[in-house]
Amino acid sequence: MDKKLKILFISSEVEGFSKTGGLADVAKSLPIELRNLGHEVKIITPFYRAINHSEDAEQLFNLVLKTDYSRPDIHFQVHQLDLDGIPVLTIDNAHYFDRDGLYGEDNRAYQDNGERFAFLSLAAIKACDAMDFTPDIIHCNDWHTGLVPYLLKTRYANNARFTNTKTVFTTHNACYQGIFDKSQLNIIPEVGSCMDDRVLENYSYINYLKVGLTYSDKINTVSPNYASELLTPLGSHGMSELFIRRINDFEGILNGCDYNDWNPETDPYIPVNFSSTDISGKEICKHALQKEVGLPNSENPIFGMVCRITDQKGFGLILPMLERFLKHNVQIVIVGSGDPSFTGQLNAIAAHFPDKFKFINIYSNKLAHMVEAGADFFLMPSIFEPCGLNQLYSLAYGTLPIVRAVGGLKDTVLDYDQDPDSANGFVFFDPNPNQLLHILRRALLLYIEHPEEMLRLKTKAMQSHFYWSDAAKHYEHLYYNALKKPYF
Repeated sequence: MDKKLKILFISSEVEGFSKTGGLADVAKSLPIELRNLGHEVKIITPFYRAINHSEDAEQLFNLVLKTDYSRPDIHFQVHQLDLDGIPVLTIDNAHYFDRDGLYGEDNRAYQDNGERFAFLSLAAIKACDAMDFTPDIIHCNDWHTGLVPYLLKTRYANNARFTNTKTVFTTHNACYQGIFDKSQLNIIPEVGSCMDDRVLENYSYINYLKVGLTYSDKINTVSPNYASELLTPLGSHGMSELFIRRINDFEGILNGCDYNDWNPETDPYIPVNFSSTDISGKEICKHALQKEVGLPNSENPIFGMVCRITDQKGFGLILPMLERFLKHNVQIVIVGSGDPSFTGQLNAIAAHFPDKFKFINIYSNKLAHMVEAGADFFLMPSIFEPCGLNQLYSLAYGTLPIVRAVGGLKDTVLDYDQDPDSANGFVFFDPNPNQLLHILRRALLLYIEHPEEMLRLKTKAMQSHFYWSDAAKHYEHLYYNALKKPYF
């Protein structure tokens, strides 16, 4: 099947405009590669207060969502921005999106997130109709867009524009499900009165992720191994029965890496560019990182980490063993913000080991690039990790990832002890602080005793590539299969 498709891609964040995590990277890179395959793609996302390039936005429409008699109609604007020639349609309503954060502030979610993203789902369909765009595929992403497939099969079931439209729903992280009291769905009154337990749990709560997974024509997640985990009670965050029920419509497609942004040969954030054929510049980047964060100039290995400071990322494993590991001749740099209970402990340990450990309690894109380029190892001991992107960035920069064998980390990192010839990093299995300490010491020993082997391994890592163009072909195949599905 070689039909060129019209694709509407809906995401709560898009790299270059708004971002809190990997979803934004996917929402930028995948549409570009789909466009490169010849498909017509449009993106819809909220017009947040802090959206980048807002001054370039072109206003297209003033639209109105009709609600029931108990509340006033909702007015909003649709602006257009540009992503490498792809139209990015932004939904602008001050009540819902003119806020300091995307989903919350001070580590607290906004109390009306259910209503905010119910509005996004409604507004996205309304905007699609207003711009006279008849999509073959509406690609929904995570719980924020979970109501779109439901609305298309209920409220819009007899709308001629969407008669042949199919939906694909991507779960980027099944831990985040969007569970709200049905009172937040007043702007979609038919949901509140629904007695279908596929929509309402105990007829009181709605799980947006569950709704999206139930009503979409095809569903997927962001790595083959995470897809396998979602079929198990332990790895599915309570959703395994639903994924098993949809097994014939479900697959894992590994995310790619944006090598335009993460390429040591062209990276503008690092002092010296380097490549797998000449890795010498990495040493200069290492000393630049030490200077940037205030560590002594040293040949000791640097273990880097850039992430949200949450339990998911393995800080429950890191903190119990961190001081023991810092007794070795090592340096550690952690960049990120998040859970105050973890950040407080990290600050205290950094104060106790000022020449060995630096914790930068804020996300910095420049520092993220400097860590990837200057560190010798990159730490990702995640409790769960649907795909992971930082291990892909690390491989590109010859920074050996040290990961737990979960999700996409297991799909992309091969352990040195298991197969030294094919390896590109280090892998451990048990979520145990002692197991993490053991593998860190393994990596340290290789660094100290076998520098030539370290150089070979870094070069091997840089030759590992995960292209979005490959992922886009898998999504293209998923779309074509969705189009074959009968209405249900």
